[in-house]
Amino acid sequence: MSLKADIQGFDISDKSAVIVGCGGLGTNASVHLAGAGIGRLLLIDFDTVEARNLNRQFFYTPADIGQPKCALLKEKLSAYSPETVVDCYCGRFEESLIAGYDLVILAVDNIQTRRQVSDCCVKTKTPCVNGSINGFFGTAYLFTPDQAPDLEAAGCLNDTGVRNLSPSTTAAVIGALEAQLAVDYFLGKTESAGKLYIYDNNEIHTLDIKE
Repeated sequence: MSLKADIQGFDISDKSAVIVGCGGLGTNASVHLAGAGIGRLLLIDFDTVEARNLNRQFFYTPADIGQPKCALLKEKLSAYSPETVVDCYCGRFEESLIAGYDLVILAVDNIQTRRQVSDCCVKTKTPCVNGSINGFFGTAYLFTPDQAPDLEAAGCLNDTGVRNLSPSTTAAVIGALEAQLAVDYFLGKTESAGKLYIYDNNEIHTLDIKE
């Protein structure tokens, strides 16, 4: 058993995940999964670091502005957790990329990409964790095929058109919650699936989603 598994009491070194989006949610979700000892991660993002990202995307620094997020995050996660195999794809999401992975984590603010990934996960029967933030409000949801309603049913694909400022604290809470939902799935904690976790200015509530 690895040191991480010994310390935590569980071992996810044989598990893998795709993280779509390497911004505020993706950086938080990825570092917690790497810290928990996941065996393999694939990072997907086509964007570069901007100054306005730095308040909530803590792996990046002013010196990284203009550089591809996914390549930078791969480098820094690999240094943080050498036992985790980290790959990256600096481009837009493609369905073929998730083949062979256990779960997908959605960490994007683009509704078109979110819908594309959601449709892909339903089609391929791949579990998916979705996170979204807006100001001091955020949600997280775990979809599992044949057990929990999809992201559409959970209201995760609705686009309100509102884009408020996103503080680092909200990104940290929801990104960490996405990682926790992924760990729950890996450990067979099925009660987490099908519940919409709602973070609203320091309070967290859950809403059971029914078909």
